[in-house]
Amino acid sequence: MEGLEALKCEVCKVGAPLATEAQIGEFKLKIPEWNIIEEKNIKKLVREFRFNNFKETLAFVNEIGKLAEEQGHHPEMLVEYNRLTVWWWTNKIKGLHRNDFIMAAKTDNIIK
Repeated sequence: MEGLEALKCEVCKVGAPLATEAQIGEFKLKIPEWNIIEEKNIKKLVREFRFNNFKETLAFVNEIGKLAEEQGHHPEMLVEYNRLTVWWWTNKIKGLHRNDFIMAAKTDNIIK
């Protein structure tokens, strides 16, 4: 499989299949700094990023925003002074889809 960051998100509709446990295991190896959490029976990817100041934090938020618009897949983000927490999951299917792992990898690629 090529790097997840090189892939494009596919349109995900209600009823699309969740990522299988095997897929989750395979994809997770490609994004080791992301954690999988479960909130209200919904699996999500989450990662916290740290910065030196608010200006750097906000610049990263804006880059993620551009990426999200390009791919048509949007995260939940909590912006703090020098910290940003990002969650990826697919609301339409209430869980993790391949798109979420792609977007996590693309998010990591921005920070490199």
